[in-house]
Amino acid sequence: MASYGVFADYYDSLTENVEYLRRADYITEVFERLNHNMGLSLDLACGTGSLTIELFKKGVDIYGIDGSYDMLAQAKEKADELGLDILFLCQKMENIDLYGTIDTCICTLDSINHLVKKEKVQKTFDKVSLFMNKGGYFLFDVNSLYKHQQVLGNNTFVYDTDDVFCVWQNSLSENNVVNIQLDFFCAMENGKDYRRYSENFSERAYSHEEIEEMLHNSGFETAAVYGDLSFEPPKPEEQRIIYVARKVK
Repeated sequence: MASYGVFADYYDSLTENVEYLRRADYITEVFERLNHNMGLSLDLACGTGSLTIELFKKGVDIYGIDGSYDMLAQAKEKADELGLDILFLCQKMENIDLYGTIDTCICTLDSINHLVKKEKVQKTFDKVSLFMNKGGYFLFDVNSLYKHQQVLGNNTFVYDTDDVFCVWQNSLSENNVVNIQLDFFCAMENGKDYRRYSENFSERAYSHEEIEEMLHNSGFETAAVYGDLSFEPPKPEEQRIIYVARKVK
């Protein structure tokens, strides 16, 4: 998995459309509808901590884990600036080793897709289950097969923000894996020159049947499957799908 060094510096400006507060409101409503007290919660693959912070501000007892030190440095800096005492730990998703059990786990913004080997997804689900109290809930989202095949695959996207100019190039290979090349063009202090940085990583889309099988193997049952920020079933052209699973074993 990539370290997302340069990407971490510009991640927030490139994901301004994510609407973290709206996503935090949605997540808490999901659990309210299930009559589930989130209790001690984990934001798995928390990135720069934007969603962790929004949920913490809403009163959720939550901490974050990510595999990138660079992402966590951004998260810690943001939390400190707001005077929020949030724990952030550097661990890979498939190797989490918690100090105790949790009642809720969230894993958002297609983080599961970044595990391109099915064995690693299964290991991640196993680890979440291992540290989750029976009756706890695991909410995560994935990029859909439709998005990988029809939106991301073999396409190029350009982002021009106040901070950076970014060219995002995708190539679709076997097993619905999208290989992603990021080129960042950052202005130098003299305002005339720029520096180019490149990073690359991959994502894999998993079918509904594969996800259901892996959840079952880890002792979960699927409580709900929604379209993104919705309480309706995913549409055929849904780009992001949300799973809510309950620990039963």
